[in-house]
Amino acid sequence: MPRASTNAARQAANLSIDANLMKEAKGLDVNMSRAAEAGIAEAVAAEKARLWKIENRAAIESWNAYVEEHGLPLAEFRQF
Repeated sequence: MPRASTNAARQAANLSIDANLMKEAKGLDVNMSRAAEAGIAEAVAAEKARLWKIENRAAIESWNAYVEEHGLPLAEFRQF
């Protein structure tokens, strides 16, 4: 899971969070700011990965077609 830098500058933000979840998290001494930051970092990483796949779809499909037609390059040297 991606982690935000602990030395990064902090910025206040207003968030709306389910009241029951907030109560439970406070009861468990969960650091709400860090938990929210971790969740946002994970969402950002997932979106970047999704966009990368879209942007590189043509290259990926081209490579897959090549391997399907010709097999893996240097496959004869594989030891497994």
